[in-house]
Amino acid sequence: MIIKDDEFGEVIVRKSPLSRGIKFSVSTSGRLAMSVPAQTTDFWAKRFLNRNREMIREKLPLKNPKEQRARDYQKKALMKKAREYLPYRLEYYAKLYGYKYEKCRLSHANTRWGSCSSNKTISLNIGLMNVPEVLRDYVILHELAHLNHMDHSRDFWAEVGSHDKNYKIHEKKLKHFSPGI
Repeated sequence: MIIKDDEFGEVIVRKSPLSRGIKFSVSTSGRLAMSVPAQTTDFWAKRFLNRNREMIREKLPLKNPKEQRARDYQKKALMKKAREYLPYRLEYYAKLYGYKYEKCRLSHANTRWGSCSSNKTISLNIGLMNVPEVLRDYVILHELAHLNHMDHSRDFWAEVGSHDKNYKIHEKKLKHFSPGI
């Protein structure tokens, strides 16, 4: 659920069966987030928010709602570009080097450029659209190599190196960018 609030903007409310009380935090997007017990009604969540405004203002580093909207717009634009580019680039390299994956998923994780699951789903961060193409390709090749090696063993790195001779340089350069948006 999302509560629209004049002061805090959009407040994300997560109902959790494990939660015993109401807790406030800041989401990765900079929004106020509330974790509430599963049986909490919308009325009580809003009431609790209103009664704790002063504490929230003092203790939580919230972003301005205008900044939230600007970030949302940027994320939508990046997602559009990523949808038009990343799945096709992944498919290109998969065919070129004979890899078979089940699904391509786009994400906007704050800490990962990509991942490969044991069910052969490759996830690519839309933030890749903000890095040079050679680094995007490195991440794609890295994740494709995980289809054969679900670890970072010598064999894994040898496979990455067989497709990208400069992978060590690319890995180092990638550290100068952040996957978060």
